[in-house]
Amino acid sequence: MSIYGGVDLRTQKQTLRDEPPHIIVACPGRLHQLVMDGTIKLGGIKLFVIDEVDKVLEKADMRQHVQEIFMKTPRVKQTMCFSATLSGDMRTTVNKFVQNPRMILLEEDKLTLHGLRQFYVKIDEGAKTRKLMDLMDALDFNQVMIFVKTTQRAHSLNKLLEDCKFPSTALHGDMRSEDRIATYNKFKKFEKRIMVCTDLGARGIDIEKVNIVFNYDFPAVNVQSERINAADTYLHRVGRAGRFGNRGLAISFVSSEEDEAVFALVQDRFKVKVEELPDEIDTSSYLPRPGVKENLEA
Repeated sequence: MSIYGGVDLRTQKQTLRDEPPHIIVACPGRLHQLVMDGTIKLGGIKLFVIDEVDKVLEKADMRQHVQEIFMKTPRVKQTMCFSATLSGDMRTTVNKFVQNPRMILLEEDKLTLHGLRQFYVKIDEGAKTRKLMDLMDALDFNQVMIFVKTTQRAHSLNKLLEDCKFPSTALHGDMRSEDRIATYNKFKKFEKRIMVCTDLGARGIDIEKVNIVFNYDFPAVNVQSERINAADTYLHRVGRAGRFGNRGLAISFVSSEEDEAVFALVQDRFKVKVEELPDEIDTSSYLPRPGVKENLEA
């Protein structure tokens, strides 16, 4: 059963009573509420998994919820933590949840996905939209994700794309849960081919037909120490394309000194050389081959 906030609590409780699940996939806040009021009892838990562990444990309130849930589980169990990116400080936090763990760590230069071509465009802020439109007309795409830094920009850019008759939708944190789910399902079912989104869409969205990602905006950086987080977010964003062994294309708009600083860190940390966008791109380099399932991530 999937459990998250923004939906009717009484309905969730009734479903848990009538059809007790063997596996629960949950957001920490609502799960914490149901565990603390006794609706969900964790005495029989054998596996405890924290996915995207760096993001889940990043904020103090969410970390406290996870800790309190964890304390309600049996001492003897298997605990597993996953993420594509994990800083040294966060690794210390994760170690508080495990005992004598077996650590499987990929070197950072191995994290860039095979089969994903990455380019950048140096461009003035005011010229981004026109360039995006030109590229959308020129490129062959199955589905596209366009990342922006604020909910307002997601709303505005999506409306502009819709006005230009592009099959676009928007996903951001200011939407109600049911609207987010409906938007995601439309995109997954190929009813919409373009999704403009904030970093809400940077993790956990696994859609095979996404073959192009645009960084319309780079991840927001308020202080210099956040550049590492921004570099991690870049990796998660572009990783939405070229999944399931398919080919993909990522294009980033670089329009400020801060963008350049984050972009330089991306290339240094993940040992990837991102070239300037050429006038023409061979479509076979980012489109899947008909009838061929490639193993590009081996």
